[in-house]
Amino acid sequence: MEKARQASHAGSWYTDNPTKLSSDLEEWLRVTGLTKSSDVRGVIAPHAGYSYSGRAAAYAFANIDPTNISRIFLLGPSHHFYTPRCALSTATVYKTPIGDLPVDVEMIKEIRTMGKFGMMDLKVDEAEHSMEMHLPYLAKVFEGHDVKVVPILVGAVSTENEAMYGELLAKYVDDPKNFFSVSSDFCHWGSRFNYMHFDNNHGPIHKSIEALDKMGMDIIETGDPDAFKKYLLDFDNTICGRHPISIFLHMIKHSSSKIKINFLRYEQSSQCQTMRDSSVSYASAAAKLEN
Repeated sequence: MEKARQASHAGSWYTDNPTKLSSDLEEWLRVTGLTKSSDVRGVIAPHAGYSYSGRAAAYAFANIDPTNISRIFLLGPSHHFYTPRCALSTATVYKTPIGDLPVDVEMIKEIRTMGKFGMMDLKVDEAEHSMEMHLPYLAKVFEGHDVKVVPILVGAVSTENEAMYGELLAKYVDDPKNFFSVSSDFCHWGSRFNYMHFDNNHGPIHKSIEALDKMGMDIIETGDPDAFKKYLLDFDNTICGRHPISIFLHMIKHSSSKIKINFLRYEQSSQCQTMRDSSVSYASAAAKLEN
């Protein structure tokens, strides 16, 4: 029996008009000028409203060659629902205005047997935007291809459990039919986010934020989850997808494939000049198989 997760943020976070959505995505993908590569096995991409981060996200999704991929693992942080674990979707299909993505129910069952994953009900699933904001891009890039999704909501996972989940999921990285879409925004800066780190050696506030984010991006590119953890402890940068990124780093580390993450785009929602300002940063990366 079909159990559909509706596109609950369509019409607010992005347009629910299929024609407009499709043409926006096509245009943003085209403008990147990037070439699709079958070596790209995963992406890190933002999840804000498309008017803020839609263009930046294209720099992740434009790299994907859909030809040989049949399964997409989605890893997104939980913004509203507290769980110390990772939780799997109970839906059988994820709806988008431009085509639906069936859930790989068999893979969900397989992961459940590991005994470490919770389940999220449909209400929690539909309230969360972190994975949904990747879906229209995936529906567009995989148009005409037979692909299923494996949505994993990543809770407030401890450092030990990030490593544990990474080890459990690492074997899926070695199957070239699998793809990984990791959802994260970067620095949330300003009093409304309770985070106002400022190093005036970099000049204006927005340059200090950029330096802080780029330090984190450089560390992620090394593929070292322990170095990333240390960076977060040292600076407490408000990277909302820190747990999904950490799990992905552990997955790569424990897989037998040599995969390198490269960031291709960095943007800010606005340029902070004063302590009254606020902004959110967006960074897009591709995780590529090194031959």
